[in-house]
Amino acid sequence: MGVALNRVVRTLALAVCGALGVAAGVARAAVAEPVASPVADDEEAARAVRWKDLQHAIFANRPIQDGAGFLSIDAPARALDAALVPVDLTLTGDRRIKGIYLIIDNNPGPLAAHFTFGPQGDPHRLKLRVRVNAYTYIHAVAETTDDQLYSVARFVKAAGGCSAPAGGDEQQAMQDLGHIKLRITDPFVAGKPMQAQLMIRHPNFNGMQMNQLTRLYTPAMFIRTVDVSFDGAQVMHLDSDISLSSDPVIGFGFIAPHKGQLKVLVRDTKDETFGQSFDVPAPTG
Repeated sequence: MGVALNRVVRTLALAVCGALGVAAGVARAAVAEPVASPVADDEEAARAVRWKDLQHAIFANRPIQDGAGFLSIDAPARALDAALVPVDLTLTGDRRIKGIYLIIDNNPGPLAAHFTFGPQGDPHRLKLRVRVNAYTYIHAVAETTDDQLYSVARFVKAAGGCSAPAGGDEQQAMQDLGHIKLRITDPFVAGKPMQAQLMIRHPNFNGMQMNQLTRLYTPAMFIRTVDVSFDGAQVMHLDSDISLSSDPVIGFGFIAPHKGQLKVLVRDTKDETFGQSFDVPAPTG
């Protein structure tokens, strides 16, 4: 609709200029105004078809409503590093959310992450880093506890993120495999939402990266699930895939009704598990 509207505006502007008999130089400038490219129109139509196909594949025939009123997605319009694209999801209002999907439309593995939240989870802010393989829309879809779906989108210009080398030394990455850090970024207040930053050392090899020395593709080995709980009660569960960046950094919210422990359990595609517990509030000194 935006492209059609732009065409109408340009047509009217040229007609007015002709009727007023503006100077030849001005008329030439008006005629030289950029017009919508047929190639761009075709690309946008292809992206719309792609999103429709993904909706059917992931959500079957469930309707998806516009979530612009309470759900937002922030990502760079042009990524500095396609293998480390930061994505920030924010929810406002009082809708009860049980899950959030992050979909990178044109990636080989489009469903980058699916978060589900437990009783101690706070879904209002999520942050993570992803790989982007080509210019694409990134969709965030929130699912409410009454099974309604709401989506928003952000277009990101980035390319080659899925095949980009993981960076650093592979042997060193394997030695540090599964090392977990957690930083609570808000002061502890019992019963109030707090934000935490989870850092996981894992190369997240997706099978598309070439070893620069051997010139062979590195076999896929990536994080499949992340579970976070507080004193045995679920905070969140993450199902991820090949689009999650290497050494993932995940920002999430949780609610601690009292002092206790956050437990993190990570499982990858080799069925290796890594776990660690953290005191809440964190000890000082």
